[in-house]
Amino acid sequence: MAPIAQAVTVSLNDLTNGTVSLEALEEAFGPDSLGILVVKDVPAEFAELRHRLLSYSSYLGNLPKSELDRLENETAKYLTGWSLGKETLKNGQVDNLKGSYYANCAFYVDPSLSCAKPTEEFNPDNFPEYLSPNMWPSESTLPGFKPTFEDLCRLIIDVAVLVARACDRFAEKQIAGYPAGYLEGVVKTSTTTKARLLHYFPEDASADAQKEEEEGDEDDWCATHLDHGCLTGLTSAMFVDEAATPPVVNPSADGSLPPLAELPTSPDPKAGLYIKSRTGQTVQVKIPRDCIAFQTGEALERITGGKFKAVPHFVRGARAEMSAGRIARNTLAVFTQPNLGDEVDMEQHITFGEFARGIVAKNTVS
Repeated sequence: MAPIAQAVTVSLNDLTNGTVSLEALEEAFGPDSLGILVVKDVPAEFAELRHRLLSYSSYLGNLPKSELDRLENETAKYLTGWSLGKETLKNGQVDNLKGSYYANCAFYVDPSLSCAKPTEEFNPDNFPEYLSPNMWPSESTLPGFKPTFEDLCRLIIDVAVLVARACDRFAEKQIAGYPAGYLEGVVKTSTTTKARLLHYFPEDASADAQKEEEEGDEDDWCATHLDHGCLTGLTSAMFVDEAATPPVVNPSADGSLPPLAELPTSPDPKAGLYIKSRTGQTVQVKIPRDCIAFQTGEALERITGGKFKAVPHFVRGARAEMSAGRIARNTLAVFTQPNLGDEVDMEQHITFGEFARGIVAKNTVS
């Protein structure tokens, strides 16, 4: 079993006041780091929003197939709306255990936007992955889903702006010619930031047996990868016994869906987030329930000239043998990304749109 590593933790108050030390930032994100920073003392409303939205992940994943089919966008390579079985894993198999719902977070910059505005270079015809509008479930299908989703994403991006400001302080001292406030500006003004609500379905015994037979590397099933944005905001996972509390849409008297009961801990000690350290060791990182974690992506590595490294990582769901095939794992990732025309490689003058184009097709089933 992989060892558990302790991530660098800072207070939101210190981020707000600009008092996080440069040493702490290098320890969290630098060349010898795990590439992850945990932020504590987050706003009080975070706990309720997290519980509500991660409950919606189970409600969403258990909707009738006919409803989920309406939320698919094949043209956008499933980078908006719902998908299941559209990704390939490291061993070449199709991932049928993880449901995914993507939404653009352009609403953070302008509430009227459902995706980035098209430009001459990037438009819905040549880059639908980033220029297709959101596909929200109807209010009658999942009452309260959209406002809850947007509210939690706004909160996480607000904190990401402060993490980016701290990174800028570090980069301005370490990188010659680094533009002052660059990363903060990117995170604060981007209309291409995306959020991904994930639902890891309860696994049955046959899936466990298949994985045990096929995985030589621990990540054969889970596909180690790098995020290609700047900072990825992560909630801790929520584990739900879907047999004990079935996620059936049955609105309360006020029209809302009740949050589902959350298990106090994971039933499987191996379930969770894994990071491959700079030394090649695989370690497990646990995110406290009342905190937000931020890990580094490839765009940040390029922007900082390699001073901050992207973090290779993968996720494991709860094994059937440890959870009786009843336990789902739900989580949210918010990928703060530059606008499509923003440069991420200042020497080669490569924009994020050009960079992203070379990545988005790799993990999609053709």
